[in-house]
Amino acid sequence: FIFTLAHRIANIMSTMTTVKVPGRPTWQQTMLRIRDPAKTIPFYTDHFGMTVIDTLDFPQYKFKLFFLTTLPEGESYTLTPGTQAAHDYMWSIEGTALELTYNYGTEEDSETFEGYHPGNQEKDGFGHIAFNTDDVYAACDKLEK
Repeated sequence: FIFTLAHRIANIMSTMTTVKVPGRPTWQQTMLRIRDPAKTIPFYTDHFGMTVIDTLDFPQYKFKLFFLTTLPEGESYTLTPGTQAAHDYMWSIEGTALELTYNYGTEEDSETFEGYHPGNQEKDGFGHIAFNTDDVYAACDKLEK
């Protein structure tokens, strides 16, 4: 049965034409909403070794974006987030960025702000983001302390 199914899939795929999207699209980022950048950003930088590579601030709309990534081993980052050079770098990286979206005032509004949807309820679309590590048990132990 499995061989027959695999054979059918191979036949279907062999008749499909590949549509190439212009501009070499690649996965560039995942966005999470955050309540307090003063707490959230150190979580990712201290525990996962991420680097803030850029920021975009939209005061007229009352939100700010923070872009983080894990740099290749041995690479240092000397640009200042929020500058044109940092914008250019962010949009040209080969890796993937984590975009943290902060809506002004959410860290202080404990009366009306109920938090963001955790994405872990039945029929939710979001599940998780994943980090690769050499020793998942040691990494979990460190996070749990």
